[in-house]
Amino acid sequence: MDDMITKAMNLVPMVVEQSSRGERAYDIFSRLLKDRIIFVTGGIEDGMATLVTAQLLFLESENPKKEIAMYINSPGGHVHSGLAIYDTMQYIRSPVSTACIGMAASMGALLLAAGEKDMRFATPNSRIMVHQPSGGFRGVASDI
Repeated sequence: MDDMITKAMNLVPMVVEQSSRGERAYDIFSRLLKDRIIFVTGGIEDGMATLVTAQLLFLESENPKKEIAMYINSPGGHVHSGLAIYDTMQYIRSPVSTACIGMAASMGALLLAAGEKDMRFATPNSRIMVHQPSGGFRGVASDI
């Protein structure tokens, strides 16, 4: 059963477009990126943050005045990874609309709130959770 779920999660639908030069196949996420749509899904960590920031920077280089739509379904994750996405959203000139689809918790909620004013949305059955920041200390007692 677990193998079947893993295989299904790795399947990415393809979209075929017709043009005067023939057919072109895209994976669904590449096709949506062409329409300036980005997904932030799952835990926020360095690998995912790198992909999202690269997509934001690419879309801004294509057209700095055109809106970028970011769809968020995330339980949160690493603060530094999320802040890399947040800082990039604030840095680029393109307005970024944000929409919660499913859940935006912790760092996911911060990214949802980072969308352009009047361009932040949540679907009727989505859940948003904000909490107090947590932290800790580590190291030799004399350093703390």
